[in-house]
Amino acid sequence: MTTEPTSTPAAAPRNDLRFIVIGAGMSGILSAIKLKQAGFDDFAVYEKADRLGGTWRENTYPGIACDVPSHFYSYSFAPNPDWSHRFSPGAEIHAYFEAVAHRYGVHERIQFGKEVTRCAFEDGRWRIETSDGATDVADFVIAATGVLHHPAIPDIEGLDDFEGALFHSARWDHDVPVAGKRVGVVGTGSSAIQIVSALVDRVEELTLFQRTAQWITPIENPAYSDTEKAEFQEHPEAMQTIRDAVARAFTDGFANVLVDADSPMLQVIHDSCLANLENNVKDPELREKLRPDYRATCKRLIMSEDFYDAIQRPNAKLVTEGIERLEKSGVRTRDGRLHELDVLVLATGFRVEDFVRPMRVIGRSGASMDEVWKDGPFAHLAISVPDFPNFFMLNGPNGPVGNFSLIEVAELQFGYILQLVEQVRSGACDEICASQEAMQRFDAERREAAKKTIWASGCKSWYLDADGLPTAWPFTFDRFREEMSKPQLGDFERR
Repeated sequence: MTTEPTSTPAAAPRNDLRFIVIGAGMSGILSAIKLKQAGFDDFAVYEKADRLGGTWRENTYPGIACDVPSHFYSYSFAPNPDWSHRFSPGAEIHAYFEAVAHRYGVHERIQFGKEVTRCAFEDGRWRIETSDGATDVADFVIAATGVLHHPAIPDIEGLDDFEGALFHSARWDHDVPVAGKRVGVVGTGSSAIQIVSALVDRVEELTLFQRTAQWITPIENPAYSDTEKAEFQEHPEAMQTIRDAVARAFTDGFANVLVDADSPMLQVIHDSCLANLENNVKDPELREKLRPDYRATCKRLIMSEDFYDAIQRPNAKLVTEGIERLEKSGVRTRDGRLHELDVLVLATGFRVEDFVRPMRVIGRSGASMDEVWKDGPFAHLAISVPDFPNFFMLNGPNGPVGNFSLIEVAELQFGYILQLVEQVRSGACDEICASQEAMQRFDAERREAAKKTIWASGCKSWYLDADGLPTAWPFTFDRFREEMSKPQLGDFERR
């Protein structure tokens, strides 16, 4: 059931709308391109760093790659015939975003080195302040700030006592040599798994500190031949065929089944991961250490073609005892053992609950986003927050995350946002945001559905909020596509 929107008599169409896009990562680049294509030419993109690229700019650790096939992890309007592999490395993905931004003239709209620190809705418009003291005003704000960009630093005693090199995986220090060194990695998420596989043959000793074992699904990552690339170049429809096949496989065989913990397909995935462990880890003691005590896909599923091989190398060791503290020469675990190291990498993930923060966002009522989100982030359909009119998020709270393309998610979301913007451009209203009633209804439905997902089946992950409830989109991906096809305007307050 929806409520009729609050609205005023229609005014003349608006052709003077100004937009501010915050962030020049994947979704910020998309926003700039789509705004131009929709006929909006008055906009600026603010980026805190000195170059674009978002997570692919900041994460440059050895072995970084995307766990979504490259022909799917690309803009639908900008296929790339030159991907080197089925799952391409991070530097190649960053170069792709740079090339697309140049091709579509996005660079000239980006103001680099300008972090938006404050964003307030005043007198019917958004007024922003940046870290250098500059200000700007716009009718709409698109928060393309990403999810995985605030590194989470673990609370370990003695972080400042370690005399070797220490850094987070998302802040890799390339001035620190690792060849022939004793390297430790804390964490067992996707980044850690990729780092172990990439470094084990370059270092004297590699120590992986594991708090939680992970299920690993096997993948093959073949290189595309020159003949295949030439075929893609000459026949772009071949890339679209791959894209369509991957999209359907990810949706039907993965995204749609995660929301039903009792799905038989999840058992198939679990059995595949179990066979991968049983068949590829020879030492029974190591195999048991690597065996998770929860179901596959409860945490984000990790894909690797060589991790089990890497962790079994003679110079690799897996440590499952908890970390007691850091000392000047290494890591002391709770069994009293000191693991001497030259380099320690914190592959400990990100503060995923921050979203637009630490930027201070103040809505129509004068309340800040921090105050509104005091019990946890939320947004209607992951895009709009009540009382924050004309402020829209891409890949915001409660949106689809997981082992599929966030580019597709952002494209669907931006198409939805443009339909909301059209309400203002047409003169139907000046301000639009989700209503409180619609937000409460969606959140109640989301919370109930979340209890039935695989993510709520008994593990700790970054999908869970402080109460242990999954925050990710708990419905099928088909429903997400359907929701994004056309806004239900009755769910929006229009003034």
